[in-house]
Amino acid sequence: MSNGRPVRVGLLGCGNVGGALVELIEREADAVAERTGVRLEVTRALVRDLTKDRGGPAGRFTDKGEEVATAADVDVVVEVMGAVEPARTLILDALKAGKPVVTANKELIAAVGAELFEAASTAGVDLLFEAAVAGGIPLIRPLRESLAGERLIRVMGIVNGTTNYILTKMTEEGASYADALGEAQALGYAEPDPTADVEGFDAAAKAAIVASIAFGVRVAPTDVYREGISGVTAADIAFADQLGYAVKLLAVVEAVGPTDVAVRVHPAMVPKTHPLASVRESFNAVFIEGEAVGDLMLYGRGAGGMPTASALLGDLIDAAHNLRAGGMGRAPSLGTATISPIADLRSQYYVSIDVDDRPGVLSAVAGVFGEHGVSIRSMVQEGLEKEARLIFMTHTALERDMQATLEGLRALDAVDRIGSLLRVIGPE
Repeated sequence: MSNGRPVRVGLLGCGNVGGALVELIEREADAVAERTGVRLEVTRALVRDLTKDRGGPAGRFTDKGEEVATAADVDVVVEVMGAVEPARTLILDALKAGKPVVTANKELIAAVGAELFEAASTAGVDLLFEAAVAGGIPLIRPLRESLAGERLIRVMGIVNGTTNYILTKMTEEGASYADALGEAQALGYAEPDPTADVEGFDAAAKAAIVASIAFGVRVAPTDVYREGISGVTAADIAFADQLGYAVKLLAVVEAVGPTDVAVRVHPAMVPKTHPLASVRESFNAVFIEGEAVGDLMLYGRGAGGMPTASALLGDLIDAAHNLRAGGMGRAPSLGTATISPIADLRSQYYVSIDVDDRPGVLSAVAGVFGEHGVSIRSMVQEGLEKEARLIFMTHTALERDMQATLEGLRALDAVDRIGSLLRVIGPE
């Protein structure tokens, strides 16, 4: 490719993120060209509605994806459609046509990333996806390049802004889960159907991608243990605060053996002294632990049109440079690994239990903990009219033993309800 003409960009999708990318490319064209030697020009864009006025040349827009993916006047394809199909098919078509692809589609990369990486490698062009995890925060490139020689121990983070906003409101204002969710929906942080966010599906897809890149193994979203925040109460958060913890929905990826990795998403109690505890509202942050580098944290906007467009633009410039050089960057090489089950997790636990307020109940409850080898670190009792709420913090125990304890407690006549179970991050 001649350095004399612009690198022509085709967009698969031109909604919130795609529109922001067009704006960013056109606004910063001169500055980008001066800094990088690459001038970008959007020549094609796939849209749903051709009658909508979007500005720009009329011939730029089409409602047929193949007219972008394989067009002669497109050098690099950017996919911001979402979902797996038809994005997967169109990306494969673009790669076969020798066009590098940049995507922000976390669901796609998590589900069929290995297939797409192989297709990109066969075609000798880039498939870049910085924007697929944590929006504008540079994460994938540092994991893949800057930390390529690092033996990583754990990558742990807040990767969903909706849930972090809800938990922040519950923490700082004492709001109920329902009220905090309603506020998030009113502000546009949560969808009318918030299931993907609040039940952890969004974070699980991102955790699968991070695990694949951080540890070089194939991890699918179905491999990720997942719990959401819909069961977390204001009382849980208030009690955690009294003990010096903040409640966060965490994605945790860690090495647990030579070929084993653990990948999970769940609410957790994070010590207030940990940097992740201070991440508020819709911000994201990822905490990386390595043997040589020690601790790192990346923080910023995890979603939104412009932050995501910024990550896409960085990938676009890289893809354009590599295309001009006649090559591609280093593609992920994914091996196989054993996914460690949640039952093997060792953690401290917080659990709340509502019981009949009568003599002998506390002794019976404590006996169930002891029967299953879970040691109680502390206990607080709160009166609830004719009942009592027992709040336990345990010493480090196996998840399978904690779950067996809960089953044993459910069998006690005096136990009316078992509330939240939260895992506790950090040493005792």
